[in-house]
Amino acid sequence: MELAIVIAVVVVALGFDYTNGFHDAANAIATSVSTRALTPRIALVLAAVMNFVGALLGQEVAHTVSDVITPMAGDAGLVVILAGLLGAIVWNLITWYFGLPSSSSHALIGGLVGAAITAGAIVHWATIVDKVLIPMVLSPIVGFAAAFAVMLTIMWIFRRRNPHRVFRGFRMAQTFSAAALALGHGLQDAQKTMGVIFLTLTSAGYYTNAAGEPQENLPLWVVVLAASAISLGTYSGGWRIMRTLGRRIIHLDPARGFAAESVGAGVLYTTAFVFHAPISTTHTITSAIMGAGATKRFSAVRWGVARSIVAAWVLTFPMAGLVAALFYVVLHAVLGV
Repeated sequence: MELAIVIAVVVVALGFDYTNGFHDAANAIATSVSTRALTPRIALVLAAVMNFVGALLGQEVAHTVSDVITPMAGDAGLVVILAGLLGAIVWNLITWYFGLPSSSSHALIGGLVGAAITAGAIVHWATIVDKVLIPMVLSPIVGFAAAFAVMLTIMWIFRRRNPHRVFRGFRMAQTFSAAALALGHGLQDAQKTMGVIFLTLTSAGYYTNAAGEPQENLPLWVVVLAASAISLGTYSGGWRIMRTLGRRIIHLDPARGFAAESVGAGVLYTTAFVFHAPISTTHTITSAIMGAGATKRFSAVRWGVARSIVAAWVLTFPMAGLVAALFYVVLHAVLGV
């Protein structure tokens, strides 16, 4: 039974990775599509390719995710991981249906924590506070402030230039900023699935050294599968959320789109490579869009839509945890482990 559960968990983890891709596809391309810098299809292909490349660039975030909980040994621990994944997938689908750009990252971690608490497994709260909750609060603030500052700088530098020529140049530059953001999305989000599969393998004793400790590097097949799943999901698109990010918050021009994407990519790279923190791509780019848009005037941002997005952010962690807890209860009863 253990091998069957391991296979099931890996398949569900890749399913989560796929839903993460189409749920978060809008993060990387909404601004470029809304400013008409790229057509939707070209933007999706670009995002899918860069997602795949980004997933191959590091493993630090994956190790952080695998350290969030310590499940019980054997089948019981695998059921905890499976329930956590199912809780995250269901919450992703709910927020996707309503077009809310919530965080797949926090849905995953919330699901794992909710299932672990229900099962009585160990939850590493210090890791969650340092690597998840603090970055969850700080990354949107930094994204908003930095995008606001970058856009003000752009406005000052090009204050005497022809606006049409300036926008034409930034529309071309958005190809690169969108690619950079998609690379950061793959770097961050694909690694989270890698971390869950790595946790599954080590919990089942399939990827440990002679001393029974987890090996340091992830297996290559885990990296490639996770990268492929998120890329396929991204190519499938996330049109509902793209409409929220690209138009309902604020109508962006190419310069503001470039500022938001560049800042978002910078925050993703810094948190992944320097702090090893699994932050939300959604939180980061949404706050950057608001920051860049607020340079027009604060009333230009549709704060009512922003409030509903923030509500989804706040609810994601506990609601994914609650759904995962329910899944654990059902799986525990059905499988008897």
